[in-house]
Amino acid sequence: MHAKRLHLLVPFALPAAVHADALLRDLERPGLEKLLQRATVTEREHGADFQRTLPHERWLARRFGVVDGTQTDSAPLAPYMLLADGGTPGTENWACIEPVHIQIARDHLVLVDPGSLALSSEDAALLLAQARPLIEELGLTLSAPDPLRWYVHGSALGTVAGASPLRASGRSIEIWLPHDMQAGQTAADVGSKEAKRSTFWMKLQNEVQMSWFEHPVHDNRAALGLQPANSIWLHSQGKLVPVKRAFDSVFSAQPATRGLGLAGNAHNALRPTRLAELPATVLAATTLVELDTLTLPFLHEDWYEWRNALGSLEQDWFAPAVDALEAGQLDAVALTLCGETHSLTLTTTRGDLRKFWRRRAFVSLATE
Repeated sequence: MHAKRLHLLVPFALPAAVHADALLRDLERPGLEKLLQRATVTEREHGADFQRTLPHERWLARRFGVVDGTQTDSAPLAPYMLLADGGTPGTENWACIEPVHIQIARDHLVLVDPGSLALSSEDAALLLAQARPLIEELGLTLSAPDPLRWYVHGSALGTVAGASPLRASGRSIEIWLPHDMQAGQTAADVGSKEAKRSTFWMKLQNEVQMSWFEHPVHDNRAALGLQPANSIWLHSQGKLVPVKRAFDSVFSAQPATRGLGLAGNAHNALRPTRLAELPATVLAATTLVELDTLTLPFLHEDWYEWRNALGSLEQDWFAPAVDALEAGQLDAVALTLCGETHSLTLTTTRGDLRKFWRRRAFVSLATE
């Protein structure tokens, strides 16, 4: 008999300790609290300040067997993103390039969260048409089945290491720009001002930026009050390797997660709005659902909206998951809660719900 196990992956659910007490101390989320109070902690990762990937990206890479536990800052997910977008990764070493907006501050440059760019597929396709010959002239092969994400491979990339755009968002880009990763370097080495900047990437980025400077797309966007796509960002380099069938079904809006599900021969679909919309046949097996609605308010430090989004997750997912456990529709519910550098995985079984003496609080978990 298949285990009836639901796993909820929740990026940006763990705020920094400086915010956690104020945000979580008086939070009334009975479903989430019950799951946390009764759960057993099964995995915990304490990341470093200069890691260039995010905890939920690293968790996905480990869970599906793309990397092992010794690769502490690795999430080579570009080929799986390409697969989800309809491309064919083959055996090449792919990197993902995304159009972004880089904002000029008083004495530094800041990467704006790509989700805030609100770039349409039509505008992205026009920008790609302008950038494609520049990219290919430098010896890269480009594939873009989805114009919002471009994938490149070629020897010219060498050992360039790029940071996740969500990791660098809202920060000075100086230490997050692609660097030449040499063997033996640590995350702190690559995240330092002394690390060797990739001259190849600087050349490509500068040429694309100049070609877009007066692009008509930006006039149209300015009329709508939208920021221009004035640069590009590279990240998630890696090769497609066989993955585990970690789950029977995967529900997510994110290409990396969907691609891992496809590579693992899982049933693959976009995430529904609420748990009640999952087919009963799905809950009879192992299911991963990525709940990414906390991402934007977290990155923008909009804590009022973050709490509201957490409330919606309570109503649509956490409380119904407890009900499904109590009714025997599920055998276990696992939560992987992530912050900017750390993550925590907890599992609650149906039997655990009877352990009323457990009184672990969300705020204590978030600050441990």
